[in-house]
Amino acid sequence: MNKYICIHGHFYQPPRDNPWLNEVELQESAAPYHDWNERITDECYARNSASRILDEKDRIVDITNNYSKMSFNFGPTLLEWMQKKEPETYLSILEADKQSMEHFSGHGSALAQVYNHIIMPLANERDKHTQVIWGIYDFKKRFGRDPEGMWLAETAADTPTLEVLADHGIKFTILSPYQAKQFRKIGDKEWQNAEGANINPRRPYLCKLPSGKEIVLFFYDAPVSQGIAFEKLLNSGESLANRLVGALDEKSKEPQLMHIATDGETYGHHHRFGEMALSYAIHHIQEKELAQITVYGEYLEKHPPTYEAQIIEATSWSCAHGVERWRSNCGCNTGGHANWNQEWRKPLREAFDWLREELAPLYAKELGALGADPWAARNDYIQVIMDRSEENVENFIRSHTSKELSKEEKIRFLKLMEMQYHALLIYTSCGWFFDEITGIETMQDVFYAARALQLAKEISGHDYEQTFLELLEKAKSNLKDQGNAAKAYRRYVAPTIIDLLRVGAHYAISSLFQNQTGNEHDLYSFKATSEAYELYEAGKQKLLTGRATIKSKITWEEVTISFAALHLGDHQLFGGVREFMNADSYESMKEELKSAFEKGNVSEVIMLLDKHFESHSYSFWHLFKDDQKRILDQVLATTMQGVENDFQQLYDNNYPLISAMKTIGMKLPRPLQTTVDYIVNTKLLREFESDTPNPTEIQRLLEEVKRMRVRLNYSQLEFAVTKRVDDMMEKIQREPKDMDTMNLLIELLDVLEGSKLDADYWQAQNIAFYMQQNGYMDLKQRSENGDKEAADWCQKFEKLYDNLNLKV
Repeated sequence: MNKYICIHGHFYQPPRDNPWLNEVELQESAAPYHDWNERITDECYARNSASRILDEKDRIVDITNNYSKMSFNFGPTLLEWMQKKEPETYLSILEADKQSMEHFSGHGSALAQVYNHIIMPLANERDKHTQVIWGIYDFKKRFGRDPEGMWLAETAADTPTLEVLADHGIKFTILSPYQAKQFRKIGDKEWQNAEGANINPRRPYLCKLPSGKEIVLFFYDAPVSQGIAFEKLLNSGESLANRLVGALDEKSKEPQLMHIATDGETYGHHHRFGEMALSYAIHHIQEKELAQITVYGEYLEKHPPTYEAQIIEATSWSCAHGVERWRSNCGCNTGGHANWNQEWRKPLREAFDWLREELAPLYAKELGALGADPWAARNDYIQVIMDRSEENVENFIRSHTSKELSKEEKIRFLKLMEMQYHALLIYTSCGWFFDEITGIETMQDVFYAARALQLAKEISGHDYEQTFLELLEKAKSNLKDQGNAAKAYRRYVAPTIIDLLRVGAHYAISSLFQNQTGNEHDLYSFKATSEAYELYEAGKQKLLTGRATIKSKITWEEVTISFAALHLGDHQLFGGVREFMNADSYESMKEELKSAFEKGNVSEVIMLLDKHFESHSYSFWHLFKDDQKRILDQVLATTMQGVENDFQQLYDNNYPLISAMKTIGMKLPRPLQTTVDYIVNTKLLREFESDTPNPTEIQRLLEEVKRMRVRLNYSQLEFAVTKRVDDMMEKIQREPKDMDTMNLLIELLDVLEGSKLDADYWQAQNIAFYMQQNGYMDLKQRSENGDKEAADWCQKFEKLYDNLNLKV
């Protein structure tokens, strides 16, 4: 068969981590999820690792890993997050690449990506190399093999970029057909014009470079790729398959590759159930033998290029003006704001370029003074980024310096490396892609700049921030109240900048709301070692004094602090932190505070905190975001219990009246309707959050919903139902003989079947499918041989399987 189809998905999210904590903090806009990475993983990345194939009655007949049958790349920074936070999905992706090598003649489906998605034609030569080196190292470390191809951010390419790819052994990359300049058959003298996508996308093209090196270019099919993204092709897997096959030339006897490239998030996040359309399309093509599913590496081995091509310089797949979207007001935007402009793009890039050029000589000079080759060390620093264990970091420092470094010099070395790391992260392309400079994607890049500025000041003693802010002032916001990027920096970025004292304050204040066990405590990318901790309580009020060492796990910088904090109840906190005073001074401070607290003299305690800690005062608002929410949730729990009791009393006292009014069709006054809505939603939520939900009570409440026309909080309830069903299914997987849990889950699913709640049983279905594939058939055989216990289990499991919409 000479007809091949390859589907490529570019899976990527911009880095979202706090540059000081190396963690993604709470993002309210992603609710009910913690953050957007978590949400998109659930909607897309995980779904593609276990996608459903349905029969004609919409029953699940198979679950398949899409990644093993498509070409894909994942952003390294996304995989780093996924490895820590969503390890099951992460391992499924790695396993899919291994499976794909069995399908595709030893060629894996995964491609590498330039490290943090920078626009390569706008990068300097040094940064180009680092991005490719880091991308390759990250890929090899995760997938255990050399990458054959590499994805360029936004497919942005120019000849120097292709030279760098070829220089590091990359065999091919994927581009838009609109990036092709001219082509010819290898051996011909005359070139044919390819501009305007006038090139056959169903063959590979050799690109001969000025250096003498070569790289292969695959120009994807633009109309079909755009149809998937924007024309509802994912509404039907069969329609998608037909469109893919229909793009092949039936008359041609030559080998031809129909291939598409889209954002991977199209399959499940942008288009719900898009991953199912994809898996069905692949299944349909293979089952009907309409074409051969392949990946680029396999096709290239079987059918080397017979044509060559050249590209239009500095072009991309998402900007009609080349790469202007990432440096000028070219007119490309996400739409929806007709009066907005993107004039801010140019001054933002100029500010970042200025910062890069200022920091480069500082870095080279200071790292050279430590006996290291600065740019070779930076290229290798990915080895530390991927493994920050002390042993690995020690080995890295030793292998890159020509002399033994002191403790202070090692800290300086690591600060210099981190400064360069963040100076690269500022160029993450998402910062320019969207419409407004104060949007979260652009500000994320500014956060990285702030971290680089902080490190530069600590290293050199020179404050680069003022000049940087003067440059940012030229980047005007479209929102009047925001002003410009410098104003946004002062409002959003500056308050989040932390040092070791701020971390110490967080440790002290947050410890008031959790039980302290042991002396060592992890605080994101820091570690606190407690050396003294005294807590005094009087009713709701608490006084804390102590001493601790705070150490960065990233730069190894550390400081010993003294601290004190006063908690007056709720979120009312006053605290202070300073570098450790001598033992006598610490004991004197502690006794003064203790004496005033025991006398109940709160104002004196506050005055003493001001006296001993001067300008280093902290409060609830200095806590890191996730801990702020955790503490507010604790405080709110008590308050909401009181609110619920009040609502319950109002509900009970007026229920006969409410019932009578509903019976005759009268509309309830808003306070009474709000009461009914609140009580019923709260009771349902409590049942779903219980380890042992009561199906009878849930049934009663759902009937109450219909009778009283209760407005349900669907997103909150469905999220809770999903988690409860998943947890119960996981328990059954761990303890298959736990018939009580299986019976309870069956009852729960029966009750929910007739409700309007649209719970998501995806994870529970995966577990049930795995159990059916691994162990069920043995028990089925035993039941047929007369084993009553096995027969009872199979009967119940089949009922559960059916309830989860799985076809036995």
